[in-house]
Amino acid sequence: MSERDQYVEKAKARIDQWNAEIDKLQARVDEAEADAKIEGQKQLDEARKQRNEAEQKLKEMREASDDAWDDMKSGFDNAWDSISVAFDSAISRFK
Repeated sequence: MSERDQYVEKAKARIDQWNAEIDKLQARVDEAEADAKIEGQKQLDEARKQRNEAEQKLKEMREASDDAWDDMKSGFDNAWDSISVAFDSAISRFK
């Protein structure tokens, strides 16, 4: 497996992990009282937005040519770090 394939698989695994976290948070929101439910839904929406951004970046990486891969990797790393922090923050506010 190439470095690129490994990188993409690792990113996909992280997105899968985020999907599981979103599902757990959705269950908590569904059981919450009205005020907490509103706040929880906001956090869920933010987490989903961040996850969707990560999925879009991953798609761009998969479609990149070999020549563009190195340039995209550094840009993706920066974007991924930012998305990860925002996602984790959104999830942690409702735990």
